[in-house]
Amino acid sequence: MDIKKFVEENGFSDFPIGLGGCRISDLSFDSCDYDVFVFDEKAESAKILKFEDEFIVVHHASLGETNSEKLLQYHKLEIIHDESWELRMSLSKIHKKHISLFSDFAKNSLIESQFCCQKTKEAIQTSDVFAPCWQKCASFYLANAISSINHQPSSPSHMLDSLRKLEKNTVNEHISTVTQTVGIERATPILLERMLKSTIGFSDSVENNGHSKIIQQKHDYFVKNSMLSDCYFYLGFVNKENFVKIKNTLNREQDLFHILKIAFDVEADSNLLEQQSDLIQKSCNEILEILTSA
Repeated sequence: MDIKKFVEENGFSDFPIGLGGCRISDLSFDSCDYDVFVFDEKAESAKILKFEDEFIVVHHASLGETNSEKLLQYHKLEIIHDESWELRMSLSKIHKKHISLFSDFAKNSLIESQFCCQKTKEAIQTSDVFAPCWQKCASFYLANAISSINHQPSSPSHMLDSLRKLEKNTVNEHISTVTQTVGIERATPILLERMLKSTIGFSDSVENNGHSKIIQQKHDYFVKNSMLSDCYFYLGFVNKENFVKIKNTLNREQDLFHILKIAFDVEADSNLLEQQSDLIQKSCNEILEILTSA
């Protein structure tokens, strides 16, 4: 695909531009979209565009970014347009500190995971229907943390496979906690089809930017290639990303649970939810102890 042509036709030529995500890695699938980062300093949500029969996610970015998660998305960007060399200089600074960025993002993810575990337990006590959703989020945050500690990019399409291939050590042994609490063992084509429809519905409700077309494409690729567990993980991760966007307004979003209980494939047994939360919290604490003593 001619990225430069896309940049010109969409009027982005006045800004530094970089290509990131799966398409510049060795992990890319045919179903993967193109992540284009436009450094226009706009605080806008990502836009999904179609060009030459490929999906392109346009991320509005800032050269003054300080958030470790976003800075890691810029790490290893392939520069498309940078007349002022500002992007090149910024990427050089990110490269020099990328190890500390991975560490910072990992610690933040572990803290978020613990927060979600606490929200799960509180929700169980108050009979809040969103308890199992918080538990799912805790699992995915733990997965993010382990990936980041291993200097892996946060890619929901490839994360489960990457986790499987990691060497055995005291941090990576906690991958078993993720696989035990996410629910991938339940993945079947019929269940994934149900999860897909609800995931698309949730995405359209929260994002409303055409992301659902990419979700559909990736689901179809996973199922066609018999990657059912990877598909289950991917759909759950996407739902986590959207769930945390509305976490502060859940009291006004009660109707969404009817979509989320299928999208997340939630567990109804409160005793099991509590046990899973305890397991995730234990893993988070042990990993944090390893990181602080390193």
